[in-house]
Amino acid sequence: MDHDRISTRAWVLHPDIRTDPDRRASAPALEEAIALAAALPDLEVVGATIVPLPKAHAGMLFGKGKIEELKTQFEAAEIELVLIDGPVTPVQQRNLEKALGVKLLDRTGLILEIFSDRARTREGVLQVEMAALSYQRTRLVRAWTHLERQRGGLGFVGGPGETQIEADRRAIDEQLVRLRRQLDKVVKTRELHRKARAKVPFPIVALVGYTNAGKSTLFNRLTGADVMAKDMLFATLDPTMRRVALPDGPEIILSDTVGFISDLPTELVASFRATLEEVLAADLIVHVRDISHAETDEQARDVETILNSLGVDQERAQIEVWNKLDLLDPEAQDALRARAARDDGLFCLSALTGEGISALLTAIAEILQGTRFEEDLHLSFSEGRQRAWLFQQDVVQTESQTDDGFDIAVIWTARQQAQFKAL
Repeated sequence: MDHDRISTRAWVLHPDIRTDPDRRASAPALEEAIALAAALPDLEVVGATIVPLPKAHAGMLFGKGKIEELKTQFEAAEIELVLIDGPVTPVQQRNLEKALGVKLLDRTGLILEIFSDRARTREGVLQVEMAALSYQRTRLVRAWTHLERQRGGLGFVGGPGETQIEADRRAIDEQLVRLRRQLDKVVKTRELHRKARAKVPFPIVALVGYTNAGKSTLFNRLTGADVMAKDMLFATLDPTMRRVALPDGPEIILSDTVGFISDLPTELVASFRATLEEVLAADLIVHVRDISHAETDEQARDVETILNSLGVDQERAQIEVWNKLDLLDPEAQDALRARAARDDGLFCLSALTGEGISALLTAIAEILQGTRFEEDLHLSFSEGRQRAWLFQQDVVQTESQTDDGFDIAVIWTARQQAQFKAL
């Protein structure tokens, strides 16, 4: 797949359907769709159009006249692939491909393609394969020659085997069962790693945010790590963990997570649950926002919706970081700094220039100061229940038997300490 890639000439369409209850502002939506397309290395976006529609046409999405007009346009520009920013049914896809004489990919297909291109860990690869299979199972319009491939493109864009239309459902289902088994193994291994980390007295800080908000740049700034940080949607797909020593504070584990996006395909929300489980284990969630983006408030709401759907409780410590301050004019910068100064849970910074980073680190250290601490306990032989509870909580570091009981060193939180005393 990586031999001299020939760029596929692509055109992006955003259908602006008046009757759509989830209708988004069309200009920013088209911009995001173009950025999504740009995240694939072998696509060249030649043009992009907003198509206003009173309502979607069941069999073709667009009306006859519009299809004729688009066909002429695509032929003149030698377009090979059309990306439609929204859902397209299998029937619409087949009819449109025939009528326009091009290949077609909807938003879900495009996001799957990007996820496939980016996934690095075994788990990420398996999850994308499964999501792609669930998506394709409903569309018997593509070939399945790519099933054996472990990585790199899902074969929707270019690639072999476009001619075989009937995908064998049974083959897909068998493949899904096989992948699910492999994924279960990988997830179990991950749980073991997480349990092992729970014994480490380091609080976990998870960076979350809309895709392209600058999380990876901030992660690199805080850790000195060289995580791929491009101005590109979904640059990070696998959680990256690093240890960071906070100035005058505890050591922490910092976790960079996949960027959230509005209308994330349901297949992917399910398959990336495990990737986002790091967030559920976090002691502190840092919500990074691109404050220079025209739709920053909508993006923040999308992130909150996904966090809620993951089951992140309101009790969890959270702070908000307004990033990309350097992209705003001085007046707007001052106004935001003044606002952040009045709000304890709010920080203005530029991960690129480094402004505001030390204030953020100080705040993280203060919040986490009380997270986990060490304590030495002595239990008599009769306190078996208490001892069992400590082991059950996974907080015991060392234990030695004495003449009248046990000396136990634990690392725990104030909450666990209180629960223990209540026993």
